[in-house]
Amino acid sequence: MTSEFKKQLLIVAHAPSANTRLLRDAAFQGASHPDLEQMHCVVKAPLEAGPEDVLACDAILLGTTENLGYMSGALKDFFDRSYYPVIEKKQGLPCALYIRAGHDGTGTQRAVESITTGLRWRWVQAPLILRGEWQPSFADQVEELSMTLAFSVESGIV
Repeated sequence: MTSEFKKQLLIVAHAPSANTRLLRDAAFQGASHPDLEQMHCVVKAPLEAGPEDVLACDAILLGTTENLGYMSGALKDFFDRSYYPVIEKKQGLPCALYIRAGHDGTGTQRAVESITTGLRWRWVQAPLILRGEWQPSFADQVEELSMTLAFSVESGIV
């Protein structure tokens, strides 16, 4: 039985390469699992997403590349534009993060966690860091992360 009311998962994913597009698509696939009857998924690039998208969502999944030990400039721009318009209205927002890291990803993780701490968003699970050379299993891990977040929100666990 489906209802007209749906919860919304916003995926904000920086995907500048074929492999990162695979990760973004895997995130959408996980959040679109057929058993998720009350979940609606919106996928946007960081430069297309804004505060109105955050205000409309029930949870957010962030995806970024590691760029010089930091998050992508596009994701940083998203946070710059969204931070103050959402800070008072979306405290406690369930969130998750995946990082495609050529190195260790810890600087990127710290940078995103610093911003989400300021926003008082709530981590559903620890950030997923996909380190080193590309592995096809990375997409499976992102799909599982997204599915876990979506099921947790839909069922009211978070």
